[in-house]
Amino acid sequence: MKLESKVQKAMNEQINKELYSSYLYLAMSAWCESEGYPGCAKWLSMQHDEEREHAMKIYHFIHERGGRVELAGIDTPKAEFKNLTLLFTMVLEHEQKVSASITALYETAVKANDYASQIMLQWFITEQVEEEKNAHEIVDLLKKVGESPVSLMMVDRQLGARAAG
Repeated sequence: MKLESKVQKAMNEQINKELYSSYLYLAMSAWCESEGYPGCAKWLSMQHDEEREHAMKIYHFIHERGGRVELAGIDTPKAEFKNLTLLFTMVLEHEQKVSASITALYETAVKANDYASQIMLQWFITEQVEEEKNAHEIVDLLKKVGESPVSLMMVDRQLGARAAG
C-alpha cells in the first residue's frame, strides 16, 4: 500500500524537523564545548545523533511504503546561549514542539486510515515522552543548583556520563 500524499508530505516535513533538531543540538553542543562544559557537549552531541537517526527512520519508512523523500533546506539554529539553564530550557521547549509535530503527523495518518504509519509513529510518540522527561529533569536540576560553578561542574560531569542507547 503506497503512502497517501498528505501523509507523505507530512512525513517529509517531519524529516526536515528531525534534521533541524539534529543541527540545533549540534550547535548547542558546540557552544557547550566552547564554554567548558564537555559533559553537556557530549550529551547534546548524542542528542544530535539520535535526531538524525529519527530522520532516517522516517526516510526509510517512506521508501518502504513506495513514497518519495523530498528534502528541504534546514534553518540555521541559534548558536549563542546565555547559560546552561536557558539552553536546556530551550531543549525542553523544542522537544515539546517536536512532540506536537509528531502528534499532528499521527493524526494525519489516522485521518488517512494509514494503519502502518500509525504503528510506526507510536514508536516516536513513546520516544518523545522519554525525550521530554529527560529534558525536564535536566532543567529542574539546573534550576536547583543555580549558577554555582562547582554545582555546574557536577551537572556537567553527570551529563557526560550518559551512555549510548
